[in-house]
Amino acid sequence: MDLFGLLPEFGNVFFTLGAFVVALSVIVAVHEYGHYIVGRWSGIHAEVFSIGFGPVLFSRVDQHGTRWQVAALPFGGYVKFLGDSNAASATDADAVARMDRAQRRRSMPGAPLWARSATVAAGPVFNFIFSILVFALFIGVRGIAEDTPVIGEIHPLPATVQELREGDRILAIEGRPTETLADFFAVSGEIEPAPIVDYTVERAGQRTEVAGPFPVPPRAAGISLNSAARDAGMQPGDVILSVADTPIHAFSELPPIVGAAEGDPVALRIWRDGEELDLALTPRRTDLPVPGGGFETRWLIGLESGAFFDHPVRRPGPVEVLPMAAAQTWSVVARSFDGLYHMVVGAISTCNLSGPIGIARVSGAMAADGIWNFIWFIAVLSTAVGLLNLFPIPVLDGGHLVFHAYEAITGRPPNERVVGAMMTVGLMLLLSLMAFAVFNDLMC
Repeated sequence: MDLFGLLPEFGNVFFTLGAFVVALSVIVAVHEYGHYIVGRWSGIHAEVFSIGFGPVLFSRVDQHGTRWQVAALPFGGYVKFLGDSNAASATDADAVARMDRAQRRRSMPGAPLWARSATVAAGPVFNFIFSILVFALFIGVRGIAEDTPVIGEIHPLPATVQELREGDRILAIEGRPTETLADFFAVSGEIEPAPIVDYTVERAGQRTEVAGPFPVPPRAAGISLNSAARDAGMQPGDVILSVADTPIHAFSELPPIVGAAEGDPVALRIWRDGEELDLALTPRRTDLPVPGGGFETRWLIGLESGAFFDHPVRRPGPVEVLPMAAAQTWSVVARSFDGLYHMVVGAISTCNLSGPIGIARVSGAMAADGIWNFIWFIAVLSTAVGLLNLFPIPVLDGGHLVFHAYEAITGRPPNERVVGAMMTVGLMLLLSLMAFAVFNDLMC
């Protein structure tokens, strides 16, 4: 056995695990800090703030008497408040009974209902706030494309006629007006694919007729995660010259050919940095969200399309970027509910539900794709974690909020035995869901 040959594989495993731990630790820290800080503002004392479980690797006690610690198993975390018997916030009835009035007010069980509810809800809320801030930072730094088809940096393509220049404003393609980016892409889908097309551009204040490549060539603007293209080693910037020996000139020619293969291998000839390569990709059956809700199932190889040039961008201000970031966060929530519903009714495969192994793989892939992609993924995952914790399942924050709602309506807390039994049921439900997700990670 070649032990040195295994080193890259071990390196990939450690990189993936490291990326997963970093992503999860950031999200857990944000979630638990929400519980901690709102609890403190509400007069509830936090005894322990822990990132991870198990043996403590590092700890310190702050001026408020809270022990901050990092534990050996970095797959979660918790805040233990005064009056809690464990990390799941079960009530320590004996300890609470021995407290005086002032101490009881500083405990989780003895605090007013509003304080307990705010403290519990703060964890998911902080996850959502974190996602919005990260999305806002991402959009603000990357910018948003101008709504006019002005040519920025031109991407390398195989030898072709290229009379377009950076800064050209595209007025028409094959005689069809393109006032906006939407027009540009709409026209690209209407004209006949060809290696060279005619452009009308505004250059230095003059209207000029030039020739250039097809507007949306068969170029990989991006490679999807867990896709046939990624597994085959395709890279962003690769240009597809032919599919099954049939030359193609537009990205729009690719999906029908891939779909017609119905899962059979597809032979691609690609151009990369001046060299031509042959690859065989096996399309994967994929459930895709569609505008207006719902999903459609298609055979895909995992390539993202784009124009042959970058669009100039502008930097939006906070007033514009925050609503955009909030909309992005809501989009993650809406797609999650939509996907869950369609899995429950059997409209799409349950393989769309990923567990820790699948999330770890995505973490590693996103980290390998660059720091910005990794940060974006952490924000998406933070939204998903916040949403999951709001589900009305005992042991989750949503379950505790249900108990608090019962107390608000009836004027008394639920029976401790009932709460204990429901917590056990909730834990078993979560463990079953986790086991099912891990099964999906291994088998799908």
